[in-house]
Amino acid sequence: MAERVMESGEAEKSLKEKGNEFFKAGNYLKAAALYTQAIKLDPSNATLYSNRAAAFLSLVKLSKALADAETTIKLNPQWEKGYFRKGSVLEAMEKYQDALAAFETALKYNPQSAEVSRKIKRLGQLQKEKQRAQELESLRSNVNMAKHLESFKSELSANYGAEECWKEMFSFLVETMETAVKSWHEASKVDTRVYFLLGKEKTQTDKYAPAVNIDKAFESPNTHSNCFTYLRQYAEESFSKAACLVTSKSSISYPQVWKGQGSRKWKLGQNDGIFVQFESPCNRNVWFIPSTKEKGQTLCREPEALDIGAHEILPRIFKEVSKSS
Repeated sequence: MAERVMESGEAEKSLKEKGNEFFKAGNYLKAAALYTQAIKLDPSNATLYSNRAAAFLSLVKLSKALADAETTIKLNPQWEKGYFRKGSVLEAMEKYQDALAAFETALKYNPQSAEVSRKIKRLGQLQKEKQRAQELESLRSNVNMAKHLESFKSELSANYGAEECWKEMFSFLVETMETAVKSWHEASKVDTRVYFLLGKEKTQTDKYAPAVNIDKAFESPNTHSNCFTYLRQYAEESFSKAACLVTSKSSISYPQVWKGQGSRKWKLGQNDGIFVQFESPCNRNVWFIPSTKEKGQTLCREPEALDIGAHEILPRIFKEVSKSS
């Protein structure tokens, strides 16, 4: 009987050593198979499960690797290697917080392990990067311009009085801005257009569209002049209540309102972005929405209100009227 136990132990040891050789050679499939044979001979050996977990991890069989890591811990709960294997698998699964907890447990059982300490430091950084990537995706997906335009809402309310009137204009601007930002996030560009809030009752919708392409408007002083002359006429004849210009900074050759000194001095850097200019008989406002790149993703920042007198992209489109009392 003792001889059989000895033979079994020697066979298990031989299989384990052969598995280790194949693992070092990069033949993880063969290594895993040999560890499996060894486990059948010695199913309570934590080292064998730990080794097979490493082989499965290298084969990207993560569920199997995690199961073996858990078994390693169950068989020898005070051995740091089981927690190290578990942490490594969870890291591969991008479950960084859980992986960090496993590595911290491993360090508790082996405080001198430089390898585990490096893992913890790396995992902390990866967790921060993952969290920031999620935040960026949330910012890109959940565009909310209204929260940045409270002061403009107050201006509209003061100038127009009637809630139905100013709320319609505010919604028009918010929707136009958000559509532009979403387009920028998807393609890093916007179409140069003026959007009109048409009069529901008076506008001939078969003749006047809610958007006018003006992609040639900013090529020269001449095209610029012709454009706003046309837009003034369009606004009047279509009985529009308001208009909203959307254009990228990079598509403007004239007027380059970010160049100049004094009140015209530009304080928003060199990056590209979106100009949005709102026009109505009582309100004229202009914003710049800066664009940046982070982790390979395009992200629009908060809209920055500009001085319309210093940074207007187009002259007044609507005839000015007295403000509501």
